[in-house]
Amino acid sequence: MGVTNFPNGISTSRKGNPLADFGMPDPTKWHVYFNDFDTYVAADWTVTNVGTTPTQALTDVNGGGLLLTCAATDDSSTQLQKVGESFLLAAGKKAFFKARFVVSDATQSDFLIGLAVADTTLMGAVSGAGVTDGIFFNKDDGDALLDVQCQKDATTGQTRGVGIATITAGTYLTVAWYYDGAGNVRYYVDDVQKGTLDGSSTYLPDTELTVSFAVQNGEAVAKTMTLDYIMAAMER
Repeated sequence: MGVTNFPNGISTSRKGNPLADFGMPDPTKWHVYFNDFDTYVAADWTVTNVGTTPTQALTDVNGGGLLLTCAATDDSSTQLQKVGESFLLAAGKKAFFKARFVVSDATQSDFLIGLAVADTTLMGAVSGAGVTDGIFFNKDDGDALLDVQCQKDATTGQTRGVGIATITAGTYLTVAWYYDGAGNVRYYVDDVQKGTLDGSSTYLPDTELTVSFAVQNGEAVAKTMTLDYIMAAMER
């Protein structure tokens, strides 16, 4: 298939808008965060470590990557949340999340990745128990099954998709969710839709969220998680 060229650019603004002749899609219509991890600035993140020496550092992989490494003790963990909760989901406003990552152990590890409220204990003893608000993917210790949840405060609880995919150690996967603004959260693994969660006002988080991810040992052996990229976007 040939390439269609638009040498004068394209516009998503209406005629008369001050950006109508801007030769790119109107960047003010969306709030977008995207990180390919070609760089890592620790001050951009709230880092919470459990264990002697969990680390976070860039790693040499094609496309960029951030390597999280736990200490070699059981339940050692490291979690990162972008400083500043800047995503407030709302009816009538579409929102997206997508990430690509890999873990070193599919069974003896826990992880979480998505949008969540600022919290120093993202991963609790029960799935989602460490997060009061968020839409995120997670895996529990002792199995290799990926779950997804949409959660609004501790009293309301959560709506979940359990065992939506099987994790393979050392194999990258992509996870994504799409909130349609009309009460539905569709979730995807490796770009294939696996189901839909209730994203109505009952379960949709009603407080500001931030990009969040974490990994924890399930045994006294250091586990790792490598982030290739992470993206979140929402209509203004």
